[in-house]
Amino acid sequence: MTGLRKRVTVGFLSIVCLLFFSGMVSFLELSHLSRDTGEILKANKRNIELAKEMLDAAHEQNIALIRLSVFGDRSCDSLCRKSMERLENTLLVAQSEALEKSFLDSLAFATTELRLVTDNYLAFGGASRASRADSLTALRPDSLGGRWYSDEYQALYGRLTAAIKSYMTSTQSSLVPRAEQMKKNAYRAVTPVLISLAVMIAIVLMLFYFMSIYCVTPIERMNKGLGDWLSFRVPFAVKGDLKDEVLELKEKIEALINISKQTKS
Repeated sequence: MTGLRKRVTVGFLSIVCLLFFSGMVSFLELSHLSRDTGEILKANKRNIELAKEMLDAAHEQNIALIRLSVFGDRSCDSLCRKSMERLENTLLVAQSEALEKSFLDSLAFATTELRLVTDNYLAFGGASRASRADSLTALRPDSLGGRWYSDEYQALYGRLTAAIKSYMTSTQSSLVPRAEQMKKNAYRAVTPVLISLAVMIAIVLMLFYFMSIYCVTPIERMNKGLGDWLSFRVPFAVKGDLKDEVLELKEKIEALINISKQTKS
């Protein structure tokens, strides 16, 4: 490979390699950014699903306790127990999957309180009411059960639902540092491209400069000198820093001119 061709090839191959390297770095950073975004969205979706499951279970138990305590519907006894178990099982799943378990402390405490009050009522309050109830009569409101629901259960149920809603929104606070990290990752993904762009501009300007000095300008001078010699017999004299193939071309033109002079003489 001759000198001029080698310089041009090396220059453009440098640009290609730089583009490839910066593209690969940006691709890796964007892949990390995409994975982090997917994990955040997946965790947030899972958090909302578990919170919804717990709210549904708490709502079912609340309805069952109202029918059981106020109206004396003993058929809701099993539904109340199943709803409580469903709530506790979902809480265990949330605790096992949570990265920050401190958000679940108040929810676990509220669930435990509700479980104790519910079990106590089902074991004692509900049984004593059942012994006085007539299964053949229509269900009628019970003032004692209603007072128990208002004084004891309703407040605990309110604390439980508030804790579940707090858990539902807890991921928003954890999103802030992760969003900041994603912002840094986005900058890291763009930075190689910007650096490569600046370097490529510098390389292109250098190529333009050296091509102008060592190739374009000498060829223009040789073209003008050769034209002046053919038209006006002005001596062919091209000055400049000529190298490689351009220098060989100048020497060959001078050799042809000398041969032409010798032939005419």
